[in-house]
Amino acid sequence: MGAVLKHIEFVFPEKCFNNEKLSEIYPNYDFTKFDTKVGIKKRYWVDDNETALDLAILACNKVFQKFDKTKIDYIIYCTQSPEYILPTTACILQNRLGLSQNVGAFDFNLGCSGYIYGLSLAKGLIETNQAKNILLVTAETYSKYINSDDMSNLGIFGDAATASIISFDENKNGIKEFLFGTDGSGYDKLIVRNGGTKYSHETAPVIKEYGSGNRYTDNDLYMDGPAIFNFTNEVIPTFTLELLKKNNVSIDDCDLMVYHQANKFMLDFMRKKIKMEKERFYINLEDGGNTVSCTIPIALKRWSDESEDYFPVKNIALIGFGVGLSWGGTIISLENKI
Repeated sequence: MGAVLKHIEFVFPEKCFNNEKLSEIYPNYDFTKFDTKVGIKKRYWVDDNETALDLAILACNKVFQKFDKTKIDYIIYCTQSPEYILPTTACILQNRLGLSQNVGAFDFNLGCSGYIYGLSLAKGLIETNQAKNILLVTAETYSKYINSDDMSNLGIFGDAATASIISFDENKNGIKEFLFGTDGSGYDKLIVRNGGTKYSHETAPVIKEYGSGNRYTDNDLYMDGPAIFNFTNEVIPTFTLELLKKNNVSIDDCDLMVYHQANKFMLDFMRKKIKMEKERFYINLEDGGNTVSCTIPIALKRWSDESEDYFPVKNIALIGFGVGLSWGGTIISLENKI
C-alpha cells in the first residue's frame, strides 16, 4: 500500500509570445538562439490583472473533470507567486473551488524543485494516514517579476499552473524513495531582492545591466545564468545516479528520465554525462518554456499523452533543481495514463 499519482492537468495563460513576436518587440536582440540552443519557441504570460491563482483554479477544474473533487481532503500549493504575503493562497483556493471545509491546506515557497517536494509531502501525509486524496497544485507567474528590458529572462520563463491528484492505494506504492539537496550559499543566484521583509519595494530603483544589454532592478527577477548552469552540471548528474542507487534502479532499468525543463542545451549535456540515450530522456519545453515548479508535471503529462502503448511503467525518475539553491528527486511508477 502507499501513494499513487493518478492524474495531472495543466494550463497556460492565453497570451502567447513566440520568438518571432519577441524579435519584433526587441529588434536588436537575437531570439533565434532560443529555438536552437535553449529549445524554447514560445511562452505564455498572464495579463496584468491575472494571477497565478487564476491559473491554478483553471488547472484544478480541469483535473476535476477526471476526479471527484468532493473526495479531496488536502491541498498542497507550491508557488513563488502568492496572491498575498498573507494569508496562504491555498486557503483562498479551497473556497474558490468549493471544496469541503474539512480539508487541510497550505502553501510552500519553492521553485524548480517544488514538484518533487510536493510529491514528498503528499506521500508523507498519505502514508501517515492524515489524508487519502491530495490536490497538489503548482502555479507560477514569473513574468510579473521580469523587467521589460530583460530580454534573456523574458525568453526563458513562462507562466503556467498544474494540478495533480495523489491518492492512497491499498495495493500499490507508486511513489518511491526521495533524495534531496540544498546549498543556501547560492541563494542570490536566482532572486527577487526587494518586496519581502528584508528590503522593501523601491519606487525609484537603480537600473542595472548584465549580459547582452539586459536591464533589471532589485525589484525584478535576477538570474546568474552561468552560475546556475555550473551548479546544475556539477551537482545533478551525480545526484541522479545517487537517486537511482537509493531506489535500487540502474540506468538501464530506468524507463524514463524527466528533469526540470530548464534549458535544452543543459539537459542534453547532463544526459550525456549520465550516459542515457535520448529515447528515455524526455525534453519538451518548446511550447511553454521554463515554467519553474510546473515543468516536471507538464512534461510528465505530455509524455503520458504521447505514449499510447507504454503502460504500466515501472521506473520513472523525476528530478528538479534550481532556485534556492535546491534540488530533489524521486522514482515513480504509473499503472495507467495520467
